[in-house]
Amino acid sequence: MTNIEPAILYSKYKDLILLNKNIIVAGICAFASAAFFTQFYYIQYNESHIATSIVALISEYIVYIPIFGLLFYRDNKYRYVNPLTGKKDFKMIKTDIKKLLTAFSVSEVAYSLSKISVTYQFLQIGLMPYQASMFGSLAASAASILLINFMITRVVKLFRT
Repeated sequence: MTNIEPAILYSKYKDLILLNKNIIVAGICAFASAAFFTQFYYIQYNESHIATSIVALISEYIVYIPIFGLLFYRDNKYRYVNPLTGKKDFKMIKTDIKKLLTAFSVSEVAYSLSKISVTYQFLQIGLMPYQASMFGSLAASAASILLINFMITRVVKLFRT
């Protein structure tokens, strides 16, 4: 086996590395907000485990989607400029949005179902709502990140080489 320099690996997988960085940064922000809102909702409004689990999921998406979208566009805006004219290539933007929606749809369905069920189970065994939300997010995130990477690289082929 030959030694591959980190710079070569980075240049080869730069787009995927940046995508995962964006997923993780947005996920951390969503993770913190969900723990806060879950605890607040549980104490103030409703002690229903299923309602609290759903509130945790909704609060994550409210934070995650805009942050991920901004980070992804910032890292990839060079791809959406036609090199000949210098104008935005709206066809490329539309194509990539469709690919992202396809990949994230599959991944997020898996994430949502596992997040709600794991959070619910942790609430059932007596964890504090913020703890249940955090553990539910961690468990669901692991599977979701693997699935989104598979979808991006193998199914929709977002990053062309």
